[in-house]
Amino acid sequence: MSLKYSHAIVARLSDGLRNKEEFDLETAKEQHKQFCSLLREIGLDVIELPPDDELPYSVFVETSVVICNGVALIAKSEDPMRQKEANSIAITLKKELDIPVEVIENPNAQLHGGDVLFTGREFFVGISNFTNEDGARAVATTFPEYPVTPIKVGGTKPLKYYVSMAGPDVLSVSNSTVCQEIVKRMEREASFKYLKITLPEEHAANMLYINGTLVYRSPEEILESYKIIKEKIDIPSRNINISEFSQFSTGLTSACVLLRRWKSIRNI
Repeated sequence: MSLKYSHAIVARLSDGLRNKEEFDLETAKEQHKQFCSLLREIGLDVIELPPDDELPYSVFVETSVVICNGVALIAKSEDPMRQKEANSIAITLKKELDIPVEVIENPNAQLHGGDVLFTGREFFVGISNFTNEDGARAVATTFPEYPVTPIKVGGTKPLKYYVSMAGPDVLSVSNSTVCQEIVKRMEREASFKYLKITLPEEHAANMLYINGTLVYRSPEEILESYKIIKEKIDIPSRNINISEFSQFSTGLTSACVLLRRWKSIRNI
């Protein structure tokens, strides 16, 4: 099933990241600017949230929310800063963008947006360092129209670092041991059948499929995987360098939340 989106929510980088790690903030900002331009070129309306110096990691909007069929499920974390990020985006979605918001009431639940993979037919929810079974149940409760399958993630990253969508019913994965174990579990538990493209570099597996166009990382970052993608993927595609920006994140998916809207959204 092909996913159709009209809007992307992003957040601009905060100067608060400058002292978090040794990295080039100005380069990261330029890469993020180019990423937003690419989304617009694909045809999305891009809603840019302002930077928040008190919540410098809020630029990774995927962490805080899962949006499907016009409903937003707000993530839940034991980390106070992460929860502040989620609460902040919840206010924006509800008051500024008029998107219905669901909040997880279970105090034991943990849910990270990067652990939630929607294929267009079903959800896979990674059970990881960031998401637990109660979090997966919250996804199932919020989106009862789709099958929801919890998948144990053995690595240190969220699910979508290891597996993402590379096209309609096509999974992007890597040949790393951690990823292959995840894929075996997914294939065993899935409600539908999927093709897959297997890449040699683990961080190459995270990509975005948006309205018929595949977005993946640049050859400077994923040279061997880039060759395989160009050889095996026969759909419109774009590549972008996020080498600096990605130091903090899952990859491309972490930088935006995609949604389909029929009503107009006013700019912030």
